[in-house]
Amino acid sequence: MKKLLVSAFFAAAALTAHAQQKVEQLDSVMIDTKVSIPRKNSGKVVTTIDNEMILRNQGKSVAQLINEVSGIEINGSRSNDGQNLGYYVRGGRNRQVLIVIDGVPVNDPSQIANDYDLRLVPTETIERIEIMKGASSVLYGANAGTAVISISTLKASKEKISAIITSSVGTNRSSEDDDLDTDYSVEEFNNAVAVSGTLGKWFYNANFSNRYVEGLSAVAAPEDATEAFEADDFNQFEGRVNLGFNFSKNVSLSQFFSFGKLKADFDSFNYTDAANRNITDQLRTGGQFTWKYKKGIYVFNDNFTWIEREIESDFPVRYDTRSYNLDNYLTYEFTDSFTALVGLGHNNSSFKSFSVPFGETELVKDLDDSVAEFTMFDPYVNLTYISKMGFQATAGARMNIHSEYGSHLVYNVNPSYNFGFGKNNLKLLASYSTAYITPSLFQLHDPLYGNLELEPEENTTIEGGLEFTTENNIRLSALYFTRDEKNFVDFVTVDPDNFISQYQNIDEEFTASGVEVEVAAPLGNRFMFTGNYTNTQADEKFALRIPEHKANASLSYNVANKSFITASYQFTGERTDSFFNNETFESENVILDSFGTLNLTASTQLLPNMKVFVNVSNILNEEYEEIYRFQTLGRNVRVGFNLKL
Repeated sequence: MKKLLVSAFFAAAALTAHAQQKVEQLDSVMIDTKVSIPRKNSGKVVTTIDNEMILRNQGKSVAQLINEVSGIEINGSRSNDGQNLGYYVRGGRNRQVLIVIDGVPVNDPSQIANDYDLRLVPTETIERIEIMKGASSVLYGANAGTAVISISTLKASKEKISAIITSSVGTNRSSEDDDLDTDYSVEEFNNAVAVSGTLGKWFYNANFSNRYVEGLSAVAAPEDATEAFEADDFNQFEGRVNLGFNFSKNVSLSQFFSFGKLKADFDSFNYTDAANRNITDQLRTGGQFTWKYKKGIYVFNDNFTWIEREIESDFPVRYDTRSYNLDNYLTYEFTDSFTALVGLGHNNSSFKSFSVPFGETELVKDLDDSVAEFTMFDPYVNLTYISKMGFQATAGARMNIHSEYGSHLVYNVNPSYNFGFGKNNLKLLASYSTAYITPSLFQLHDPLYGNLELEPEENTTIEGGLEFTTENNIRLSALYFTRDEKNFVDFVTVDPDNFISQYQNIDEEFTASGVEVEVAAPLGNRFMFTGNYTNTQADEKFALRIPEHKANASLSYNVANKSFITASYQFTGERTDSFFNNETFESENVILDSFGTLNLTASTQLLPNMKVFVNVSNILNEEYEEIYRFQTLGRNVRVGFNLKL
């Protein structure tokens, strides 16, 4: 009966969908050129998640929001909150996805993939998320191989003082728990407060948020277990202060400081209950300077990040990392049609690591930041041409200058053409772009496995597609992509007799291809349908945990002014996973079944300054696995409010 209900809903909603997510029909986008241009003149299909949609989905993590975008599978976003996240975009991995916060790339030098943990970004601090898929190293530098996720934090209020308080509570039940009489205890707590304002030429923004979740074990207990595994708690908080000054309407300067801490319990890799914990402390500071002049704009963004990460387990380790990123660029509009952008990016990363030597009990430094360090300088240029006849194109190049492996050039070409049909528009687009993925400090310098001879990985993406929009705000897009990967950095056994392995570039090339379809259509004055479908043909070596078919659908109903009900469904196809067999001492593959989750969200403006909401996720309590033998979320209820003062 459950499968029948799911199929009926899915058929009614159509295969292409976008779960609980509004893909904004914005007049302009920025992520693909760093200059605000009309959406129809963009040569990319850009997905935007705005603050209104974030508020409607309050309590969801950033990973859960982004997991509903076409072409993206964030593995672990439906599991225990402490589960490590896998960013699988267009057949790629974490190291090929770049996270950008307020215009500056961020990274964690201690991670094997040099990636940034989205669990460190509270949803309540976000104003807007823009997502652009494909190779984008020309504008954004290292690791922008499959996607750039650009996060903009909350802006200061124009009033002298304004406060926003958000709070929600919810359950945290496993999908394995199909007993309808099970206690729906409150085990998830989300709270945030933001105060901001503008006083003359000064503006300020201060916020604090906390998320605490208990009640769900990371690993699923075996059927013959005599008692349930212990709960693996998750506790995360962050505070942020930003202060700025407007010298004039065209010149502004701001500086921020943020701090945060994450504590995440997790279980053993051999599927046993364990009292393991990941403790991550983060400090970030940086600023922005903007100068708008008659023919363009100059922007300087920088960000210094300190992360200390400690793993409490049978094999304890600690990492102490530093990274400094800056991106500054200026644009000049030579004519109404032609704009040039020239910029310089920079990154300096380092880390220390500590472990417990055999036979010892205390952590000892095994790698110093004077050794585990690299520096990059990246001059780049990007040209944008927008004609009045419907043709537009962008083209650019970046030279990566790296302290360890020398120089590397990447480039892109992105033409598109608009055909007008009255007030309707059909855009044809194509792109050829390259990207580089920098070997991480761990891969370069680890005492056991590091290799200073590593070269950057190279990605090449070819895209072609169309986007059709109507005067009634209906939008349909279809895109084909193919991505080639070479110089892949792999973990290679170089001496099996002595169990010696090392990170090495391998000669083999890999390819992933696929199709992404999106649709957004208002149905009358009160209904809104949005959706997407993704087909990904990943190379067998990279197919682990990547569904070949994935689709989302949502149908929103405007009950009354500022009151909404949204029903949504997400389908994830079969995936291959791998596990280590403790009996054969070999890695084996297993097929994870396809699954679908049905969700419902309702919100209303209870008072002029107060909005309340309720959402029920996985209504049918579908049992499924994201990761072999790890638990996933079942039917859960969340209620909350947003209060503006």
